[in-house]
Amino acid sequence: MLTRALDVATVATGLLVARTVLGLLMAAHGSQKLFGWFGGHGLAATAGMFDHMGFRPGKLFAMVASATELGSGILVALGLLGPIGPALMISVMIVAAVSVHLRNGLFAMSNGIEVPLLYATGAAALALTGPGAYSLDAVLGLSTLSSPALAGGALAVGILGGLANLMVRRPAAA
Repeated sequence: MLTRALDVATVATGLLVARTVLGLLMAAHGSQKLFGWFGGHGLAATAGMFDHMGFRPGKLFAMVASATELGSGILVALGLLGPIGPALMISVMIVAAVSVHLRNGLFAMSNGIEVPLLYATGAAALALTGPGAYSLDAVLGLSTLSSPALAGGALAVGILGGLANLMVRRPAAA
């Protein structure tokens, strides 16, 4: 069996690329809802959509979801506060997957769960690996935040937060 040691710089670079792309895309996704940037509909339209889906008051839920997407994306992109950003990202992606995409199947072409599943999976992977050497956590000496126990706990809280959010949803009767 052939084994070789991982090159720390290469792994750190890979984590930087993954964090930056995933985080900035999630931040942009949240800013579409919150500010109407990047072709988004803005907070008023997003609030109406949330009301329609049974998340009432829609404006409050829209603000929290949008801010969570924006904030989690920034935390992930910067590699700041270990698994907190990924856990927040997972929380909102669970809600999006179940309340918007699940009924449409798997693939994004039919508005299925593919995109929220990819975001959540990438976030989970980053929570479990940590942000890497090229992160603010490394610069600020916060690498201990990415311990397996803290990562597992943060992921559990993120999952429970998403499920709790779904439990307060009150869709209109058909």
